[in-house]
Amino acid sequence: MTIHDDRQPTHEAGPHRTFDSLSPITGDVVASHPLHGEEDVAAAVLAARDEAAWWGALTFEERSARLVAWKGVITRRLAQLADLVHQETGKPHGDALLEASLGIDHLGWAATHAAKHLGRRKVSSGLLMANQAATVEYRPLGVVGVIGPWNYPVFTPMGSIAYALAAGNAVVFKPSELTPGVGEWLARTFREAVGRPVLSVVTGFGDTGAALCRAGVDKVAFTGSTATGKRVMAACAETLTPVVIEAGGKDAVIVDHDADLDAAADATLWGACSNAGQTCTGVERVYVHEKVYDEFLGLLVAKAEGLRADDSLDSPLGPITMPKQLDVIRAHIGDALDRGGRALLGGADAVGDRYVQPTILVDVPEDSRAVCEETFGPTVTVARVGTVEEAIRRTNATSYGLGSTVFSKARGMEIAEQIRSGMTAVNGVITFAAVPSLPFGGVGDSGFGRIHGPDGLREFTYAKAIARQRFKAALPLTSFTRTEKHEQQLVQLMTMLHGRGTTLPKLGRKVRRGR
Repeated sequence: MTIHDDRQPTHEAGPHRTFDSLSPITGDVVASHPLHGEEDVAAAVLAARDEAAWWGALTFEERSARLVAWKGVITRRLAQLADLVHQETGKPHGDALLEASLGIDHLGWAATHAAKHLGRRKVSSGLLMANQAATVEYRPLGVVGVIGPWNYPVFTPMGSIAYALAAGNAVVFKPSELTPGVGEWLARTFREAVGRPVLSVVTGFGDTGAALCRAGVDKVAFTGSTATGKRVMAACAETLTPVVIEAGGKDAVIVDHDADLDAAADATLWGACSNAGQTCTGVERVYVHEKVYDEFLGLLVAKAEGLRADDSLDSPLGPITMPKQLDVIRAHIGDALDRGGRALLGGADAVGDRYVQPTILVDVPEDSRAVCEETFGPTVTVARVGTVEEAIRRTNATSYGLGSTVFSKARGMEIAEQIRSGMTAVNGVITFAAVPSLPFGGVGDSGFGRIHGPDGLREFTYAKAIARQRFKAALPLTSFTRTEKHEQQLVQLMTMLHGRGTTLPKLGRKVRRGR
């Protein structure tokens, strides 16, 4: 479902067509991969059915042991995986190492926490149904299709793959056509560790992803742009296949007047420019209290001035992985400048053939493309605000709602609670993504559903509720033997249980949300 890059040639190779994955640094071929069609995808899903039956029949402990074994294989070959990520995405080795490490950590959490959050547990049956023993458990769906992105080809899809596997499902993974080698590596090491292809891979372009949506999987987990997410939903709707969508973002940082400005500037720069800005939860907007605006801006520019993107081995920034994104970045910068914005660093000349230099824009209108649309490059707009309330209002004035960041010593949590986003980091940036027990996902145009944490495990299950009679009910409510006397007794019982009203809080009294 990802965008087909015209620089990726296809070839005829025996019974299958193939396509090349290319280095975004040099343009050289990294490797060739099968171009799987509709029949191939259908066969992969059919084979996954058998694997799901075996895998789902294992106990939580048996699955955990196998996933931990896979985790060990990945960890011992971490340098190998990071090098492959570097080759296919162009990101620096250090960034690839960090990404893969976080993916391993999430795999470990999912493997060892599934039983706690999905296993059968007793729940209260209430006084009215006191004769019933009530339990709930979360059972695997069967086969889950995962459509992964190219910007974080290990960490992001692992947030679905690891949690779906830990929940007892088989997984058919369609990696981005820009990073197919990473997907094949993950599936290969899984089979080596476990001995069976419970995790399998299909490779190709958008048609392959569409075929996976229509192949009868029990759920699709998609990460990518909002526009592509809508196409995934449309394809899944044909077979009433449920989806979890992690789409784009336009994440903001709010810097209050009492913030640690050096830390805020450092975090903003890293959030905006790491991975060359190709991060769904990356920083694209900053709203700074007027009392510290000039000082913050000075620190941000000073830190960014020494940051360069090039093809040297020690470059902290890699290339733009998807060439067509260069046009989007160039257009956003151009629109901001044409409408009165100023570039304190970078600007119109920052966009090259493969690399984009860090760009800091100020005085940019709030309705410009650089503020309203996802740029996905190492650029950031910085705006002065008179109050934190104004910063919150501007932060929320978007159709996106993925992540956000707040820097404040006194009001961090208070501000965070008022931001309309699925996740917020206080005095840090994107930290929520690295905490395995926290759910990850957005609202609005940023998608729906959650990966990571207990929510992520349950995303790939269905709830199975069982009510078991322990003894005969005193009132035969669900029987034609019920009499008028029984009904009168029911009314008396309901009056006793629910007849009392509750006292409403006095007007003007502050009630904490969710408390």
